[in-house]
Parts: sequence; C-alpha cells; structure tokens
Amino acid sequence: MISMTTSMTIRMDPEIKKESQELFRSLGLDMTTAINLFLRQSLMHRGLPFEVRQPRYNAETEAAMQETRDILAGRKKVKSYASAEEAFQELDAEC
Repeated sequence: MISMTTSMTIRMDPEIKKESQELFRSLGLDMTTAINLFLRQSLMHRGLPFEVRQPRYNAETEAAMQETRDILAGRKKVKSYASAEEAFQELDAEC
C-alpha cells in the first residue's frame, strides 16, 4: 500500500487558484487530485502533458509590444502632455 502523506506548498495567484478550484470542482475533482493527475500525466509523457508555446501576433502588434517594452525600459522617450485637452489640441492641429 502506498502512503500519501507528503505535502507540497505552491504559491499562486489567488484568482488563478479560485478559478482552478471552481473548474476542478465542476469536473468532480479537488485541487490535490487535479495536481496529482497533472504530475502523473507529466511522468507518462516524460514532459509536460500539453504543448507550451508563445502566441504569435501580426507584425504591427509585435512592433507595438516592442515599442511599449522599449518605453518601459527607458530605451525610448515619448512626448507627454499636461492634460488630455493639450494632447487633443495637438492632434487637431495635425489634421
């Protein structure tokens, strides 16, 4: 007989935990059983039991995401305005 007394602590986002518990409950599972299923499937597959990949975006979206990363990292400067009205005035002047 196999003893099942080993415990594990997992840190996770509270919202992810809540949504996962609701999902597993709807499937008739608790969190412990779901995690054990994941671990057993990982062993059977000799890796993750699902495909892990990054989403692909079109070139325009990729460029916008890179621009945002550059701004946040301080590699690119952006113009700022004192108010939304000032920004709209400049936009109107460009038209």
